[in-house]
Amino acid sequence: DVKFMYEILNNYVPFNEQERIDKKAMITFIENNSDVLNRSNLIAHMTSSAIVLNEAMDKVLFAHHNIYNAWGWVGGHNDGDDDCLHVAIKEAKEETGIEHVYPFNNDILGIDIIHVSNHIKNGLFVSDHLHLNVTYLLIADELDELEISHHENSGVKWFELDGILDTVEEERMKPVYKKLFDKAQKLKNDRI
Repeated sequence: DVKFMYEILNNYVPFNEQERIDKKAMITFIENNSDVLNRSNLIAHMTSSAIVLNEAMDKVLFAHHNIYNAWGWVGGHNDGDDDCLHVAIKEAKEETGIEHVYPFNNDILGIDIIHVSNHIKNGLFVSDHLHLNVTYLLIADELDELEISHHENSGVKWFELDGILDTVEEERMKPVYKKLFDKAQKLKNDRI
């Protein structure tokens, strides 16, 4: 059932022009595709991601993803779950091994439509498609033991937020991460 997710997305106030246009496209797609929560929709489906920061909010936890061969955020497919925050937390734990993680708040940090190039996953061909992605800000204990999820990634590591964009190898993701880090920094400053 997409109703819960649809309401949260519909109530989200876009941060900029990119989010305004992406929100409109996401809402329209959801209204016309009842299977948007599942990978069975080969054109586009919902995914939930997380920017995981430490308590001081000066480090970010990234995973080195096998499919993209690059460092990046954690997250995954909703696979029928319309609670995007639940999915983001579950994926963060599964992909990094962290146990002590909680949402900074229950609000969406950002939305993005992300093109995924065709690839082979678990021996099967996956065609080009779109991820209708919702991102949340999570806070984790930097002292938790990190654990690689070998079928997903080849590394998990805390990075200093200052200069992290130099580590990002996917050019397409740099503006996405910059927007999310800037929003997280504003939330941190507002909290002080």
